[in-house]
Amino acid sequence: MMNIAIWQFVLYLVLTLIVGLVVGFLAARKLLTKQLQKNPPINEKMIRAMFMQMGRKPSEAQIKAVMKSMNQYK
Repeated sequence: MMNIAIWQFVLYLVLTLIVGLVVGFLAARKLLTKQLQKNPPINEKMIRAMFMQMGRKPSEAQIKAVMKSMNQYK
């Protein structure tokens, strides 16, 4: 049977936790970066394009109002 001291067990547990947190953080950051590149957040240019597709010429005030309402719900 394997004999391991309590302090060794605690050390291995803490080291495993730290490595897991670092790997998890890096994986989550890479995944989030990939998702943001694939689906960028809405900007003013996109809002202008949506208005133009609806057949309307938007004013700056309308675009700012839409951006403000979109940012309000983030």
